[in-house]
Amino acid sequence: MTVGHAPPSTPPDISPLPDVESLTSAREPGRSRRRGDPAVPRWLRRAVGPVLLLALWQASSAAGLLPADVLASPGTIARAAAELVGDGTLPTAMGVSLRRVAVGLLLGGVVGVALALVSGLSRLGEDLVDAPVQMLRTVPWVGLIPLFIIWLGIGEAPKVALIALGVAFHLYLNVYAGIRGVDAGLVEAGESLGLGRWGLVRHVVLPGALPGAMTGLRYSLATAWLALVFGESINADAGIGFLMNQAREFFRTDVIVVCLVVYAFLGLLADALVRTLERLLLQWRPTFTGQ
Repeated sequence: MTVGHAPPSTPPDISPLPDVESLTSAREPGRSRRRGDPAVPRWLRRAVGPVLLLALWQASSAAGLLPADVLASPGTIARAAAELVGDGTLPTAMGVSLRRVAVGLLLGGVVGVALALVSGLSRLGEDLVDAPVQMLRTVPWVGLIPLFIIWLGIGEAPKVALIALGVAFHLYLNVYAGIRGVDAGLVEAGESLGLGRWGLVRHVVLPGALPGAMTGLRYSLATAWLALVFGESINADAGIGFLMNQAREFFRTDVIVVCLVVYAFLGLLADALVRTLERLLLQWRPTFTGQ
């Protein structure tokens, strides 16, 4: 009797389950959306708050709840901005203020980075430089305005010096911390590869300190605009601060708000430029970008 063998059973056709990302991409091309997130784009959700605030502001002004001598309405501010741009007053003032910030940033950046290199790369330099810089850093730099006026007069020099002072301290602290924060293992690896002192500085220390320098530059730009506001209150005859002082004397709250918006816009633009520079210079340094 021959024992028959049962035909081999065919395994069921099991296809791999699609992953979550493919399902998300198929459901909403061009954008991965987490479970539970609303379908409204994020940029639109972020714009709801400012739009509602402007609408409430305009409604309060129209109803008389917010007098014009306290705060002008958004429509009045928009018309004032158009007038200032149309007659060339605002572009000219922006050019003067940008020139002051650029000169102060350059001078303060050179001084701050140079002192940070001397103090960070040498123990002797640290002993000679760090203590005086730390002492000066604790002095409120805005309080030095009277001395700057006595030393430098009331022209452009005290305004630029005030900006440079605020910039130098931020760059010094961040560049110095970046240099001293370089991994000692990288330095030992460079020495084992035969790099000398200046080779280590060029190929290991300075690239390792670059992230700290970029952070210091961002802080410096924010401080530069803050210092500009104080600096342009020193007998200024041009610039955005000059427009604000004139508007204050005539109770033009619309012009004051326009100048404040310009300050904010220029600050955001400068920060965006530094972020772009940071992405270009730090491509070798992958970082966490959020989830």
